[in-house]
Amino acid sequence: MAKKKKNEIDHSEEELNLNAHISGAGDVVNQYITDTLELNYMPYAMSSIMSRAIPEIDGFKPSHRKLLYTMYKMGLLTGGTIKSANIVGRTMQLNPHGDAAIYETMIRLARGNECLLHPYVESKGNFGKAYSKNMQYAASRYTEAKLAPIAAELFKEIDKDTVDFVPNYDNTMQEPTLFPVTFPSVLVNANTGIAVGMASNICSFNLGEVCNTAIELIKNPDADIMETLKAPDFIGGGQILYNEAQMRDIYSTGRGSFKLRAKYNYDKQSNCIDVYEIPATTTSEAIIDKIIELAKSGKVREISDIRDETDKKGLKITIDLKRGTDPDKLMKKLFKTTPLEDSFGCNFNVLIAGTPRVLGVRELLLEWIAFRTECVNRRVYFDMQKSKDRLHLLEGLQKILLDIDRAIKIIRSTDEESEVVPNLMIGFGIDKIQAEYVAEIKLRHLNREYILKRTADIEQLRKDIEDMEDILSSKSRVKKIIVNELKEVAEKYDKPRRTEIIYSEEIEDDADETETVPDYPVNLFFTKEGYFKKITPLSLRMSGEQKLKEGDSIAISLDSTNSAEILFFTNKCQVYKSRAADFDDTKASALGDFVGSKLLMEEGETAVSMACLKEYSGYMLFFFQNGKVAKINMSAYETKQNRKKLIKAYSDKSPLVSAVYIEDDREFLIRSSAGRYLLFNSGAISAKTTKDSQGVSVMSLKRGHRVEEVAEYKEGTFAKAARYRTKNLPGAGAVLSADDQGEQLKI
Repeated sequence: MAKKKKNEIDHSEEELNLNAHISGAGDVVNQYITDTLELNYMPYAMSSIMSRAIPEIDGFKPSHRKLLYTMYKMGLLTGGTIKSANIVGRTMQLNPHGDAAIYETMIRLARGNECLLHPYVESKGNFGKAYSKNMQYAASRYTEAKLAPIAAELFKEIDKDTVDFVPNYDNTMQEPTLFPVTFPSVLVNANTGIAVGMASNICSFNLGEVCNTAIELIKNPDADIMETLKAPDFIGGGQILYNEAQMRDIYSTGRGSFKLRAKYNYDKQSNCIDVYEIPATTTSEAIIDKIIELAKSGKVREISDIRDETDKKGLKITIDLKRGTDPDKLMKKLFKTTPLEDSFGCNFNVLIAGTPRVLGVRELLLEWIAFRTECVNRRVYFDMQKSKDRLHLLEGLQKILLDIDRAIKIIRSTDEESEVVPNLMIGFGIDKIQAEYVAEIKLRHLNREYILKRTADIEQLRKDIEDMEDILSSKSRVKKIIVNELKEVAEKYDKPRRTEIIYSEEIEDDADETETVPDYPVNLFFTKEGYFKKITPLSLRMSGEQKLKEGDSIAISLDSTNSAEILFFTNKCQVYKSRAADFDDTKASALGDFVGSKLLMEEGETAVSMACLKEYSGYMLFFFQNGKVAKINMSAYETKQNRKKLIKAYSDKSPLVSAVYIEDDREFLIRSSAGRYLLFNSGAISAKTTKDSQGVSVMSLKRGHRVEEVAEYKEGTFAKAARYRTKNLPGAGAVLSADDQGEQLKI
């Protein structure tokens, strides 16, 4: 026992002696935290940003690039698959971070994992599933892989000096700094990375749409990209809740979020819901766990069972329903409370020339176009130099053609081998490179037929060189080359959209329609500034003067009930649907609710008119400054889904003067800026079912004049009303007569 203890002591002494030879080993150093951050943490942070987590303009991080380039050099663009372990081992020549990290990179790039819209690796075996955390991939010794056909577009002419190469970590190999991709791969496949102090999260887009958008930007840098690039597209499908303003903001800034929701079918025979596509931001386990949690807490009582039935055919989550359950109403509830509806946060952070930059989609595509332009220029220059070198050799060979016998005589009469090249240079007036080429020709090739064959391409080479010089001097020709390549890629690899676009304003209202609303008489008031008040008759009788914002006035005042439906028309040609019950009872002494804020309208959007109705009957009249009036059936605003908002509620071709709801036809008085008054009956106008109809001309106006005011006509307003009525539309109206001079148009 004592002997063992002594050995242990001797061992520790040896360690101390060893540490003594290492400078500073074991010392405790007092250091300012700022120095620690600068000397130790900052290099790590910069390395994670520049060489790890943030993708570059070709759409790849260094780990992706090292793996794919290794597979390319292994010849895996053609032929069959090979063991993944073999690929991982070879990749370690470029990536020294361990086999596990390399294999996980391959997993994400593989078709079997279903992570990318256009995978770069063809897989054989179990590569797991991106939509399931429980379906893990098999070890690298069991799976096989090769490059997918689309990967050819990553390496096209990579050996023609299209991109820069740098030494690998041990200076034994060369690797590319970027891939000369022939399409904007940075937008085609999703990419996520978390560095130090910054991150990147780029959603995927449809390949055909991206290529077409790049083509439009090449033709016109100011093109509206939303016309060709509607919305992101994901391998997992699902539905995008599309909001144009929101998506335009993401496209312009590179930041923002949009909502994704799952797709489902209802099996009436089995009384179950089958969810077959889910948002790319979640997993099937997360959805199932959340639904089980809601069921256990009693918040969802309509479900009898839930199970994961995912198989080789694809994802499938089955939800068994209790008898009498409405599947659509249940899914509305689940969309609100589970990851079946989730947000995708965009952060288009990309390394551009070694600098992290958050770019919008347009700027990102323009940067790619600039990068691709450089690749094409470098490729053409490389080919041109090769052609010039070839031409130079053939021109020397052509001179030999003039006197082959003389060339043979010079070589035979030369005593020393080192003098052959100089003697040929002197004898035929050629340079050293040409002479070396001629001197290396085999004796069997020194015949007229061989030389004529070799020199036949001289004229074609000259034409090719001239053409390539023209390309390098012409931006339009370079653009044409890029456009043609984009068209070829789109034609070869384009696939139909997987993610369906649904407009958020057309989604059904999630409010429970069975909710009982207390019904009682109310007085409704709407002001010109967009404020709304709901006051009970008793409160109104006991109140004093109406309190209004300075400069505001009551535009609409009417009697109704608490269950009435209200339509608010806005200055952006939209209509928001609400109910009187959605607003609190108030008093005349209060300002009321500002409708724009209450109904969460867009920035700068305000309500300009209101319609209150029990059922969708009657008409909306829209009076425009150009003298036209649109008469729209109220049925046009009725929807099977109880939507909160409808776009294109009325025409935007001319500014709106007034919008009035009528149950039956009546007379209206119009005043123009020229001081003319026109009296007409709305029955003279045919009703339309298209909401944004431009209407018909009612008042003819001279250049520079417009309609200024509209009011419902009250009998007795004019001494002779017939003076202002018109038999045919449009009418010019009439100026006030002497008897009516004192009258003013009241709204």
